Amino acid sequence: MKSLLEFILLRIVEYPESLEIDESQDASYQIFTLHLHPDDVGRVIGKGGKVIKALRKIAQIRAIVDGTHVKIVLAEE
Repeated sequence: MKSLLEFILLRIVEYPESLEIDESQDASYQIFTLHLHPDDVGRVIGKGGKVIKALRKIAQIRAIVDGTHVKIVLAEE
């Protein structure tokens, strides 16, 4: 899952060297925290949140295939 998110995000962000994805486990969720360059936050959120919603939907579909639950969170820095 992390590699899928990395694959997609590296094609969206302007500063790929600043991209960092932390993976943690909650009781029933796999949580991915995205650390981005401040200029890339708007690109990843997208107009009206369309990009981040699409990213979350792709992750949810992959999680269903894997039989897990997933959350994607943008880190506040």
